[in-house]
Amino acid sequence: MYNKIRNRGNWLAVLLMLLAFSAGAAYETDQPVDFSLPQLGGGEVALSDYLGGWVVVNYWATWCAPCRKEMPELSQLHDERDDITVLGLAFEDTDDEAFETFLAEFHASYPILRVDVYQPPEPFGAPRVLPTTIILDTEGRAVKAFLGPVTREAIERFVDSAGAGKASADP
Repeated sequence: MYNKIRNRGNWLAVLLMLLAFSAGAAYETDQPVDFSLPQLGGGEVALSDYLGGWVVVNYWATWCAPCRKEMPELSQLHDERDDITVLGLAFEDTDDEAFETFLAEFHASYPILRVDVYQPPEPFGAPRVLPTTIILDTEGRAVKAFLGPVTREAIERFVDSAGAGKASADP
């Protein structure tokens, strides 16, 4: 009986991993992604402004505890890596003042962009979970998605391995 339960648990774990993998793959694109969003504090930011470098697009909200936990590491990544830009996509229907109050306590050194939750940018649309982090390569293609919390180390490991593979593929 114990073995049957354990085997069902193993199958369930495999199924959940496959579902998570396929959900992350849904964010990946063959073509460059570009959209513009208003930046908190004024101005517009386009993804194409960052072509030539890696871009980490991080969907978050003020009420999301894992999002808050990621912010210091994402800030360090943004500040310490010249080849990576982090963009925070605030996915919440609230006013600028509420975001500014939140960011006074949970500082982010990277640009914070406002997402219209009723018309989120394509091709990503509304995130399936928060946080959701999508990595764009140097040509603007979405090449990796992390659903749920992610660490700086995981992002750097992916970027460094993908960059090394790309560099060896170039003549």
